Amino acid sequence: MKTVKKAALLLAAAMMMLSLCGCHGSRGIAVFEVPEEFDASRDYEITFWAKNDTNVTQTRIYEKAISDFEKLYPNISVNLRLYTDYSVIYNDVITNIATNTTPNVCITYPDHIATYKTGKNVVVPLDALFDDEKYGLGGTELRFESPKKDEMIPQFLDECSLGGTYYAVPFMRSTEACYVNKTLVEKLGYTLPDVLTWDFVWEVSDAAAKKNPDGTYPLNGQKVMIPFIYKSTDNMMIQMLRQKGAGYSTEAGQIEIFNDTTDEILKTVAEHVEAGAFSTFKISSYPANFLNAGQCVFAIDSTAGATWMGSHAPLSDIDEDSFVEFETEVFPVPQFDPDNPAMISQGPSVCIFNKDDPQEVLASWLFAQYLLTNDVQIAYSQTEGYVPVTKKAQESAEYLDYLSKCGEDDGLHYDIKIKASKLLLDHVGETFVTPVFNGSASLRSAAGQMIENVTKSVRRRETVDDEYFKKLRGDITSLYRLDSISADADSKVEFGELPTTAKILIGSLAIAWVIIGICFVTDRLKNAGGGK
Repeated sequence: MKTVKKAALLLAAAMMMLSLCGCHGSRGIAVFEVPEEFDASRDYEITFWAKNDTNVTQTRIYEKAISDFEKLYPNISVNLRLYTDYSVIYNDVITNIATNTTPNVCITYPDHIATYKTGKNVVVPLDALFDDEKYGLGGTELRFESPKKDEMIPQFLDECSLGGTYYAVPFMRSTEACYVNKTLVEKLGYTLPDVLTWDFVWEVSDAAAKKNPDGTYPLNGQKVMIPFIYKSTDNMMIQMLRQKGAGYSTEAGQIEIFNDTTDEILKTVAEHVEAGAFSTFKISSYPANFLNAGQCVFAIDSTAGATWMGSHAPLSDIDEDSFVEFETEVFPVPQFDPDNPAMISQGPSVCIFNKDDPQEVLASWLFAQYLLTNDVQIAYSQTEGYVPVTKKAQESAEYLDYLSKCGEDDGLHYDIKIKASKLLLDHVGETFVTPVFNGSASLRSAAGQMIENVTKSVRRRETVDDEYFKKLRGDITSLYRLDSISADADSKVEFGELPTTAKILIGSLAIAWVIIGICFVTDRLKNAGGGK
């Protein structure tokens, strides 16, 4: 019987490993169903993970929203946890999924939600909540004025749909802007066009990169000049490919980024890096720091970073005597075809994580929905070049009054910030989003990394040729496991399917049972033979 005991121990060990190592979806949380009534007799404590850019005004808006919400729902307590980087939120959520300690409400991005969704019933699908008569968007039982579904900006709401199901609500939206030192452009003898083109930006940047014999730049009289700096090279590559009509990825997750157009873009980048005309945030630092010091002509950053840009930027963190007076213009990102512009839509969304208690989930949804009210939407949009995600807020008298006071002061009505907001409001129909799937966040990072690598290589005097690009593809594929993403897309793995490790453990469990059966039969035969 010792053999049987050993086999039993093997079985127990296998079962323990399975319970510890099973995928996120093996946690056993049931599919969320909207309760018929919200149980207001109980107390709820929910956690809210949010992000701010060390902007104390944003923090105060979160805190006020929580305070106002708790006055409406005294039985719901909201605990705020602030982060300074979305990637840290993403990593913490992934870690906490495995231990069933996710937050209740989380500000995040659809690319990240696609990964969260690989766990079964981890993220709450919101369609039923949207449409619920009592507690849905514009619901009759809400204690606040929530926007109705048709009062959401459709393009922004559509960004939160994954596979035909809504898994988030938009919170704020931004795009990228090109902040231009108009004074320096005109000093070089150029006139800004109505629509910035890549050819124009590259030409002016190359001209601005010319040096005097003593190493100073005639354009600004300083020893530092980086004519063109891009904050997010991820977005740079994605937008250039979109504008060119070249492949990036399919909706199903097929990787298409390695193509001739990508190589052409990288060769162009290499050419202008060699001329001293281009650099990136990761290599040189914040575009705003150089722009405000008169050391940059074209600075591309999010409209959500507008208060860092310009001669009178209220949040700029360079020394006061480093500022240079100049005229700033705010443009959409450069285009290849001015008649068919394309610019990326981005910005945080809010998702809700599933819990064993449907009432707790409903309490979380009430708070998430409160973030869509005019008070929160308008207040938060005024902190940066964000725009509200609801027609209700955008068309309100308060928001229209705010926009009309552009430039009245360098605080609430800072002109660059409001111009950045108007840029998106005027171009919503020209924005696009990238396909979202498990692994799309890695592909996004890979897109930017190719530009970063090429830029570094040129600065190091490395040879950038066809052989270089061939090796670059392999390095990027390996670094971001893009071949695994393609393999997953080919196999059409459904969300919630067990990963390979879990399947191996289940197989081991089956084998253990077989061993126990064999050992049991063998021992019975031996005992029977001994009795004769």
